[in-house]
Amino acid sequence: MAENSPVEPAADFVTDVGLRRIDHVGVAVVDLDAAIDFYQRTFGMRCVHTETNTEQGVREAMLAVGPTAEGGFVQLLAPLTPESTIAKFLNRNGPGVQQVAYTVADIDVACAALRERGMRLLYEAPKRGTAGSRVNFVHPKDAGGVLVELVEPAADH
Repeated sequence: MAENSPVEPAADFVTDVGLRRIDHVGVAVVDLDAAIDFYQRTFGMRCVHTETNTEQGVREAMLAVGPTAEGGFVQLLAPLTPESTIAKFLNRNGPGVQQVAYTVADIDVACAALRERGMRLLYEAPKRGTAGSRVNFVHPKDAGGVLVELVEPAADH
C-alpha cells in the first residue's frame, strides 16, 4: 500500500457481520478510580462515562482516545465481587487487556452470521452493556485467544 493512500475495501470483505469500527479495548483493573486518574494524567484521555453494571459484575469507565470520540475508547473494568468474571481474569492474568470490542450495525444479525461460521457466543441472546448498548462475546477459543465483544450502541448514541 502506498504511503498516505486511503485503505481500499478488500474484494472479499465480509459485510454480513456488520462490523463498523473498533469500539473499545477493555482493560481489567483492580482500582477503577486510580486507573481513571492514571489514564487521564499519563495519556490525556477524558473519562466520558462511568457506571456500575451489576449484571456483568463490574464498575466501569469509558475513556475517549483523542480530542473526539472518533478515536475510540479504552474501557476500564473493575470487579464488583471476587466471583465476577473480571475478578477471575485479574486473579489469573493480573491487570491488562481483557477484550477487544467492535461496533456492529445490528447485533442480532452479527451473532447469527458468526454462529453460521461455527463461532461460539457466550450468551444465547445479547445482554445489556455500557450505556444501554446490547452486547455479546465471541468465545476466545474460537477467536485466536482473544475475547471479542460485539457492541450495538443504544439508539440514542
